[in-house]
Amino acid sequence: MLAGKIPTKLNKGDTIGIISPSHIADANRYAGLIAVIEGCGFRVKAGRNLYKNTYGYAASEQERADDLNAMVVDDAVRMLFFGGGYGGLELIPLIDYEAIRRNPKLFLSYSDGTSILNAIYARTGVLTYYGQAPGSFERIRPYGLSQFMSHLVEGNPGDLVKNSKWISLYDGVSEGILMGGYLLNVALMANTGISGAEADGKVVLFLEDHEKFSNMPCVSMLLSHLEQSPLIGRISGLLFGHYSENENPQLLNRLSRFGEKHKIPVAYCDDFGHGANQAVLPIGCRAVLDTRENRLNFHYS
Repeated sequence: MLAGKIPTKLNKGDTIGIISPSHIADANRYAGLIAVIEGCGFRVKAGRNLYKNTYGYAASEQERADDLNAMVVDDAVRMLFFGGGYGGLELIPLIDYEAIRRNPKLFLSYSDGTSILNAIYARTGVLTYYGQAPGSFERIRPYGLSQFMSHLVEGNPGDLVKNSKWISLYDGVSEGILMGGYLLNVALMANTGISGAEADGKVVLFLEDHEKFSNMPCVSMLLSHLEQSPLIGRISGLLFGHYSENENPQLLNRLSRFGEKHKIPVAYCDDFGHGANQAVLPIGCRAVLDTRENRLNFHYS
Protein backbone atom coordinates (compact mmCIF):
# COMPACT_ATOMS: atom_id res chain seq x y z
CA MET A 1 0.00 0.00 0.00
CA LEU A 2 1.40 3.38 -1.00
CA ALA A 3 1.28 6.55 1.07
CA GLY A 4 -1.79 8.67 0.36
CA LYS A 5 -2.13 11.75 -1.79
CA ILE A 6 -1.22 14.90 0.15
CA PRO A 7 -3.75 17.74 -0.12
CA THR A 8 -2.55 21.31 -0.68
CA LYS A 9 -1.66 23.02 2.59
CA LEU A 10 -3.41 26.06 4.04
CA ASN A 11 -2.26 29.63 3.57
CA LYS A 12 -3.23 32.50 5.82
CA GLY A 13 -6.47 33.92 4.46
CA ASP A 14 -7.74 30.54 3.23
CA THR A 15 -11.23 29.38 4.15
CA ILE A 16 -11.86 26.58 6.64
CA GLY A 17 -15.27 24.90 6.40
CA ILE A 18 -16.79 23.86 9.72
CA ILE A 19 -19.39 21.08 9.79
CA SER A 20 -20.83 18.84 12.51
CA PRO A 21 -21.28 15.19 11.50
CA SER A 22 -21.51 13.91 15.08
CA HIS A 23 -23.30 16.41 17.31
CA ILE A 24 -25.49 19.52 17.41
CA ALA A 25 -23.22 22.55 17.34
CA ASP A 26 -24.11 25.21 19.90
CA ALA A 27 -24.31 28.56 18.08
CA ASN A 28 -23.03 30.64 21.00
CA ARG A 29 -20.07 28.36 21.68
CA TYR A 30 -19.17 28.05 18.00
CA ALA A 31 -19.25 31.82 17.57
CA GLY A 32 -16.36 32.00 20.03
CA LEU A 33 -14.47 29.13 18.39
CA ILE A 34 -14.87 30.67 14.96
CA ALA A 35 -13.58 34.00 16.26
CA VAL A 36 -10.41 32.33 17.58
CA ILE A 37 -9.80 30.49 14.30
CA GLU A 38 -10.32 33.71 12.37
CA GLY A 39 -7.90 35.39 14.77
CA CYS A 40 -5.27 32.88 13.62
CA GLY A 41 -5.56 34.35 10.12
CA PHE A 42 -8.16 32.13 8.42
CA ARG A 43 -11.63 32.67 7.06
CA VAL A 44 -14.39 30.37 8.28
CA LYS A 45 -17.47 29.11 6.47
CA ALA A 46 -20.16 27.35 8.50
CA GLY A 47 -22.09 24.42 7.06
CA ARG A 48 -25.67 25.18 6.15
CA ASN A 49 -26.93 22.56 8.62
CA LEU A 50 -24.31 23.14 11.32
CA TYR A 51 -26.85 24.12 13.98
CA LYS A 52 -29.78 21.89 12.95
CA ASN A 53 -31.29 19.43 15.45
CA THR A 54 -33.61 17.46 13.18
CA TYR A 55 -33.44 14.32 15.35
CA GLY A 56 -33.07 16.12 18.67
CA TYR A 57 -29.52 14.81 19.03
CA ALA A 58 -28.20 15.63 15.54
CA ALA A 59 -29.26 16.79 12.11
CA SER A 60 -30.37 14.02 9.75
CA GLU A 61 -27.73 11.86 8.10
CA GLN A 62 -28.49 13.48 4.76
CA GLU A 63 -28.27 17.01 6.15
CA ARG A 64 -24.91 16.29 7.74
CA ALA A 65 -23.62 14.58 4.61
CA ASP A 66 -24.90 17.44 2.47
CA ASP A 67 -22.75 19.86 4.46
CA LEU A 68 -19.65 17.71 3.97
CA ASN A 69 -20.25 17.16 0.27
CA ALA A 70 -21.02 20.85 -0.34
CA MET A 71 -17.72 21.87 1.27
CA VAL A 72 -15.83 19.37 -0.89
CA VAL A 73 -17.01 20.98 -4.14
CA ASP A 74 -16.76 24.56 -2.85
CA ASP A 75 -13.64 25.99 -4.48
CA ALA A 76 -13.26 28.57 -1.71
CA VAL A 77 -12.92 25.94 1.03
CA ARG A 78 -9.45 24.49 1.60
CA MET A 79 -10.07 22.45 4.76
CA LEU A 80 -13.01 20.67 6.41
CA PHE A 81 -12.90 20.84 10.21
CA PHE A 82 -15.25 18.95 12.54
CA GLY A 83 -15.48 17.46 16.00
CA GLY A 84 -16.74 14.37 17.75
CA GLY A 85 -19.81 13.03 19.48
CA TYR A 86 -21.75 10.13 17.97
CA GLY A 87 -23.07 9.48 14.49
CA GLY A 88 -20.22 10.06 12.07
CA LEU A 89 -20.44 6.43 11.00
CA GLU A 90 -23.94 7.14 9.63
CA LEU A 91 -22.48 9.39 6.94
CA ILE A 92 -20.12 6.82 5.41
CA PRO A 93 -22.50 5.63 2.64
CA LEU A 94 -23.52 9.22 1.82
CA ILE A 95 -20.10 10.79 1.27
CA ASP A 96 -19.24 11.72 -2.33
CA TYR A 97 -15.85 10.00 -2.53
CA GLU A 98 -15.48 10.65 -6.24
CA ALA A 99 -15.79 14.39 -5.57
CA ILE A 100 -13.07 14.11 -2.92
CA ARG A 101 -10.79 12.32 -5.40
CA ARG A 102 -11.36 15.17 -7.87
CA ASN A 103 -11.05 17.89 -5.20
CA PRO A 104 -8.64 16.61 -2.53
CA LYS A 105 -8.84 18.84 0.53
CA LEU A 106 -7.61 18.83 4.08
CA PHE A 107 -9.80 16.99 6.61
CA LEU A 108 -9.09 17.47 10.32
CA SER A 109 -11.01 15.95 13.22
CA TYR A 110 -10.74 13.55 16.16
CA SER A 111 -12.82 11.29 18.40
CA ASP A 112 -15.99 10.22 16.50
CA GLY A 113 -14.50 11.85 13.40
CA THR A 114 -12.30 8.72 13.24
CA SER A 115 -14.79 6.88 11.03
CA ILE A 116 -15.03 9.63 8.42
CA LEU A 117 -11.28 10.31 8.33
CA ASN A 118 -10.37 6.66 7.80
CA ALA A 119 -13.16 6.08 5.29
CA ILE A 120 -12.00 9.01 3.16
CA TYR A 121 -8.42 7.74 3.08
CA ALA A 122 -9.46 4.11 2.45
CA ARG A 123 -11.81 5.00 -0.42
CA THR A 124 -9.98 7.92 -2.05
CA GLY A 125 -6.31 7.60 -1.15
CA VAL A 126 -6.30 11.19 0.17
CA LEU A 127 -4.45 11.78 3.45
CA THR A 128 -6.60 12.96 6.36
CA TYR A 129 -5.54 14.35 9.73
CA TYR A 130 -6.43 13.17 13.22
CA GLY A 131 -5.97 15.07 16.47
CA GLN A 132 -8.01 18.27 16.79
CA ALA A 133 -11.54 19.64 16.51
CA PRO A 134 -12.99 23.16 16.35
CA GLY A 135 -13.47 22.88 20.13
CA SER A 136 -9.70 22.56 20.50
CA PHE A 137 -9.50 26.28 19.74
CA GLU A 138 -11.56 27.14 22.83
CA ARG A 139 -8.35 27.19 24.86
CA ILE A 140 -5.70 26.27 22.31
CA ARG A 141 -2.29 25.60 23.87
CA PRO A 142 1.06 26.36 22.22
CA TYR A 143 1.73 22.67 21.52
CA GLY A 144 -1.65 22.18 19.84
CA LEU A 145 -1.33 25.35 17.78
CA SER A 146 2.19 24.42 16.66
CA GLN A 147 0.91 20.98 15.62
CA PHE A 148 -1.91 22.56 13.61
CA MET A 149 0.49 24.91 11.86
CA SER A 150 3.24 22.38 11.18
CA HIS A 151 0.95 19.76 9.61
CA LEU A 152 -1.66 21.90 7.89
CA VAL A 153 0.14 25.13 7.01
CA GLU A 154 3.91 24.80 7.01
CA GLY A 155 4.43 21.42 5.37
CA ASN A 156 4.93 17.78 6.20
CA PRO A 157 6.91 17.26 9.42
CA GLY A 158 9.07 14.17 9.50
CA ASP A 159 8.45 13.23 13.12
CA LEU A 160 5.77 13.37 15.77
CA VAL A 161 7.02 16.11 18.08
CA LYS A 162 6.72 14.77 21.61
CA ASN A 163 5.29 16.73 24.52
CA SER A 164 5.05 13.90 27.05
CA LYS A 165 6.93 10.92 28.42
CA TRP A 166 6.64 7.81 26.26
CA ILE A 167 6.49 4.35 27.79
CA SER A 168 7.67 1.42 25.69
CA LEU A 169 5.59 -1.65 26.50
CA TYR A 170 7.05 -3.99 23.87
CA ASP A 171 10.28 -3.01 22.16
CA GLY A 172 10.77 -3.09 18.42
CA VAL A 173 10.52 -1.23 15.13
CA SER A 174 7.48 -1.36 12.86
CA GLU A 175 6.57 0.19 9.53
CA GLY A 176 3.35 0.62 7.59
CA ILE A 177 0.54 2.99 6.68
CA LEU A 178 -0.55 5.09 9.64
CA MET A 179 -4.21 4.73 10.57
CA GLY A 180 -6.35 4.77 13.69
CA GLY A 181 -8.07 7.14 16.07
CA TYR A 182 -10.63 6.74 18.82
CA LEU A 183 -10.70 3.13 20.00
CA LEU A 184 -14.47 2.58 19.80
CA ASN A 185 -14.66 3.81 16.20
CA VAL A 186 -11.64 1.79 15.10
CA ALA A 187 -13.20 -1.32 16.65
CA LEU A 188 -16.53 -0.62 14.93
CA MET A 189 -14.88 -0.33 11.52
CA ALA A 190 -12.38 -3.18 11.95
CA ASN A 191 -14.52 -5.63 9.96
CA THR A 192 -15.34 -3.19 7.18
CA GLY A 193 -13.58 -1.78 4.13
CA ILE A 194 -13.24 1.50 6.02
CA SER A 195 -10.34 0.06 7.96
CA GLY A 196 -8.32 -0.79 4.89
CA ALA A 197 -7.89 -4.29 6.34
CA GLU A 198 -8.39 -5.83 2.91
CA ALA A 199 -5.53 -3.84 1.37
CA ASP A 200 -2.05 -5.24 1.03
CA GLY A 201 0.65 -4.14 3.40
CA LYS A 202 1.07 -3.40 7.08
CA VAL A 203 -0.53 -0.77 9.29
CA VAL A 204 1.00 1.26 12.12
CA LEU A 205 -2.02 1.72 14.35
CA PHE A 206 -2.60 4.60 16.75
CA LEU A 207 -5.43 4.45 19.27
CA GLU A 208 -6.77 6.63 22.05
CA ASP A 209 -9.56 6.53 24.60
CA HIS A 210 -10.29 8.20 27.93
CA GLU A 211 -11.36 6.91 31.31
CA LYS A 212 -14.36 9.29 31.31
CA PHE A 213 -15.71 7.36 28.29
CA SER A 214 -14.42 3.81 28.73
CA ASN A 215 -13.35 1.94 31.85
CA MET A 216 -10.63 -0.68 31.63
CA PRO A 217 -12.94 -3.67 31.05
CA CYS A 218 -14.40 -1.77 28.09
CA VAL A 219 -10.96 -0.87 26.71
CA SER A 220 -9.84 -4.48 27.04
CA MET A 221 -13.01 -5.72 25.30
CA LEU A 222 -12.48 -3.36 22.37
CA LEU A 223 -8.84 -4.39 22.05
CA SER A 224 -9.97 -8.02 22.06
CA HIS A 225 -12.40 -7.21 19.26
CA LEU A 226 -9.51 -5.84 17.21
CA GLU A 227 -7.51 -8.98 18.00
CA GLN A 228 -10.33 -11.11 16.54
CA SER A 229 -10.81 -8.96 13.42
CA PRO A 230 -9.09 -9.19 10.01
CA LEU A 231 -7.21 -6.00 10.90
CA ILE A 232 -4.99 -7.76 13.43
CA GLY A 233 -2.99 -9.47 10.71
CA ARG A 234 -2.09 -6.07 9.25
CA ILE A 235 -1.03 -4.32 12.47
CA SER A 236 2.76 -4.02 12.68
CA GLY A 237 2.88 -1.66 15.69
CA LEU A 238 0.64 0.21 18.12
CA LEU A 239 0.91 3.64 19.72
CA PHE A 240 -1.74 4.37 22.37
CA GLY A 241 -2.48 7.97 23.34
CA HIS A 242 -3.74 9.76 26.44
CA TYR A 243 -6.13 7.80 28.68
CA SER A 244 -5.93 9.33 32.17
CA GLU A 245 -4.19 12.09 34.08
CA ASN A 246 -2.07 9.55 35.93
CA GLU A 247 -0.50 6.40 34.56
CA ASN A 248 -3.01 3.57 34.63
CA PRO A 249 -1.21 0.30 35.50
CA GLN A 250 -4.08 -1.83 34.19
CA LEU A 251 -3.97 -0.14 30.79
CA LEU A 252 -0.20 -0.41 30.55
CA ASN A 253 -0.40 -4.08 31.49
CA ARG A 254 -3.13 -4.72 28.88
CA LEU A 255 -1.12 -2.97 26.15
CA SER A 256 1.99 -4.90 27.18
CA ARG A 257 0.05 -8.17 26.80
CA PHE A 258 -1.16 -7.00 23.37
CA GLY A 259 2.42 -6.47 22.23
CA GLU A 260 3.66 -9.74 23.71
CA LYS A 261 0.83 -11.78 22.19
CA HIS A 262 1.28 -10.43 18.67
CA LYS A 263 5.03 -9.71 18.88
CA ILE A 264 4.61 -6.12 17.72
CA PRO A 265 6.06 -2.88 19.13
CA VAL A 266 3.69 -1.10 21.53
CA ALA A 267 4.10 2.24 23.32
CA TYR A 268 1.97 4.63 25.37
CA CYS A 269 2.15 8.44 25.39
CA ASP A 270 0.07 11.49 26.32
CA ASP A 271 0.67 13.42 23.09
CA PHE A 272 -2.73 12.92 21.45
CA GLY A 273 -6.30 12.17 22.40
CA HIS A 274 -8.79 13.72 24.80
CA GLY A 275 -6.16 15.27 27.05
CA ALA A 276 -4.23 18.54 27.15
CA ASN A 277 -1.92 17.56 24.26
CA GLN A 278 -3.40 17.28 20.80
CA ALA A 279 -0.78 16.18 18.32
CA VAL A 280 -1.84 15.86 14.67
CA LEU A 281 -1.40 12.46 13.00
CA PRO A 282 -1.61 12.03 9.19
CA ILE A 283 -3.83 9.05 8.33
CA GLY A 284 -2.55 7.38 5.16
CA CYS A 285 1.03 8.51 5.62
CA ARG A 286 3.75 5.88 5.66
CA ALA A 287 5.15 5.68 9.19
CA VAL A 288 7.87 4.04 11.26
CA LEU A 289 7.22 3.41 14.95
CA ASP A 290 10.36 2.72 16.98
CA THR A 291 9.54 1.84 20.59
CA ARG A 292 13.19 1.33 21.48
CA GLU A 293 13.88 4.99 20.71
CA ASN A 294 10.27 6.04 21.42
CA ARG A 295 9.60 7.93 18.22
CA LEU A 296 7.20 7.99 15.30
CA ASN A 297 8.50 9.05 11.88
CA PHE A 298 6.37 10.13 8.92
CA HIS A 299 7.26 9.41 5.28
CA TYR A 300 5.09 10.98 2.58
CA SER A 301 6.17 9.06 -0.50
